[in-house]
Amino acid sequence: MKSFIFIFIVTNCIPLLSYSTRWQVGASHMYTLPSQVSTLVQTGDTVDIDSGIYPSDVCNWQADNLLLRGIGGYAILESNGLSWGDKAIWVIQGNNTTVEFIEFTECTSTSQNGAGIRQEGLNLTVRHCSFHNNEDGILAGEFHPSTMIIEFCEFAYNGFGTGYSHNVYIGNIDTLIFRYNYSHHSYIGHELKSRAHFNYILYNRFSNEATGNASREIDLPNGGTSIIMGNIIQQGPNAQNSNLLGFGLEGLSNPVQHELYVVNNTFVNERPTGVFIDVQNGTSLVKAYNNLFAGPGTILTGSATVVDTAGNEINSNISSAGFVNSANYDYHLLNNSSAINSGVYAGSTANGFILYPSQEYLHPNGYTVRVNQAITDAGAFEYQSTSIIEENPESFKIISYIENNNLVIHSDKKIKLIHLTDLSSQIIFQQYLNAFDFNKQLPSLKNEIYLLKMDLWERSESITLKLINRNH
Repeated sequence: MKSFIFIFIVTNCIPLLSYSTRWQVGASHMYTLPSQVSTLVQTGDTVDIDSGIYPSDVCNWQADNLLLRGIGGYAILESNGLSWGDKAIWVIQGNNTTVEFIEFTECTSTSQNGAGIRQEGLNLTVRHCSFHNNEDGILAGEFHPSTMIIEFCEFAYNGFGTGYSHNVYIGNIDTLIFRYNYSHHSYIGHELKSRAHFNYILYNRFSNEATGNASREIDLPNGGTSIIMGNIIQQGPNAQNSNLLGFGLEGLSNPVQHELYVVNNTFVNERPTGVFIDVQNGTSLVKAYNNLFAGPGTILTGSATVVDTAGNEINSNISSAGFVNSANYDYHLLNNSSAINSGVYAGSTANGFILYPSQEYLHPNGYTVRVNQAITDAGAFEYQSTSIIEENPESFKIISYIENNNLVIHSDKKIKLIHLTDLSSQIIFQQYLNAFDFNKQLPSLKNEIYLLKMDLWERSESITLKLINRNH
């Protein structure tokens, strides 16, 4: 009787347990295509996709809390014009999905908006991904409550050509965090279009360059509360629209305060005329501090209830702005630039976001620490800023970061030893490995710079990277 009771208890407890599964996809595994596991995954699973090309493979993901990532380099989803459900290469319908190290390309649909990712769930994080030559890069509908984080990504040559599809097109979600990205050469459409209620657009590069024919660099058509800080915003000579940043121009319909904060950006207009910032009449607040405007055009059009500007540097001629090499889009400052020491303290927003740039965009799609002097400079770059946070050694690729005390490493070469210290050489963490990838939660770390030393199995020397912990 005792044995029977014991067996009964164990048998009835098993369905209450939940285990996540790590699925492996690639030529050497049981599953050779992502679509083969997309209907098998359960909540909390991880799908590791070997680097390589996966032609004509499209699918949807319905489970929640998925981690979908390329391993050993980019997993390239070359759709050859196909789309799942006539929508996208990946249609993500589950909640809280994370996508890393995936390249999305060549998607089309009969609606002329075939996307790399079509987001139909709540909360999505996309990092270290590439979207090019689709009709839309990422396309997201209206879902609540939802936050999208897009970081360390490149968007290029997306758009059907009608002006209704874009490199990135976000619907009326709650919050968009868009940072450390390179968005360029959208085909007729915008480099970024977002209808999100709250937009945090931080430390990116938006550019048409010499040959691009995109429309606006940033379009926020329904207003809301938006912070545009630390970005390079360049409009090329062939741009389809005369203004670089649009706010509320399709109507101030978002259900939050219509406030636009534009701080420490570098705007460059290569058209003969134009408007740098175009806002809808009736906008509650426009606060523009410490921006560097270079090239011809009107700085601000539209009537806001409150317009607060200070510390901006205006140069109607790009050559007089004091850039290191504007012909090659290097907008770091020369030592004679009038933007040096021209900034003023911008304060904080009503929701507590500090309007003081702590980082700078690092091309392509990375960031560095901004070393602010006693008086900040106008524009996206502080003169003689140093301290690279993410580095790619020339002969191979290592991408590493610390976020919310979580150390993440992805390497093309197998790692033997990792050794993390602070700048005073105090050991924070060390461990022997036999792996290409590493992901571990560390004890509580400060928001400061750390040194990550890595010994590799195939090389005699060590590689050292500078990282900064980012707590949100």
